[in-house]
Amino acid sequence: MLEYDVSARRIDSYGSEATTKEARITLDTCLAGRADAFNPAEMLLASLAACILKGTERVIPMLQFDLRGIEVSLHGVRQDAPPKMLRIAYEIVVDTDETDQRIDLLHRNLQKYGTIYNTLAEATDLVGSIRRKEI
Repeated sequence: MLEYDVSARRIDSYGSEATTKEARITLDTCLAGRADAFNPAEMLLASLAACILKGTERVIPMLQFDLRGIEVSLHGVRQDAPPKMLRIAYEIVVDTDETDQRIDLLHRNLQKYGTIYNTLAEATDLVGSIRRKEI
């Protein structure tokens, strides 16, 4: 079992910060919002993106997958009452010369072995696609 520790604290009415290990992230906890920090819903989406990107780093050596680059775009839909994320859609764009079948294999591995991916898939409508980067 792996375990994780994160601490967060309120700085002022404008924002907060979270820390883990030697890392620090500014959090948008201001009621008016702020453009220079992630709000909680955006942090959730960023966590999924990080899971997909880290999963890619984990599986490309095992699959011997030739990858020049990868990008993930996400869109979340939140309802107000009760507040929850109803749907998360993502698109993965890979820069590769691998076949379409190998790109699909990469996607299946990311879906199967992602901790955040699997957690969110149990809690919300999680849909996504993968495609080759257009030149």
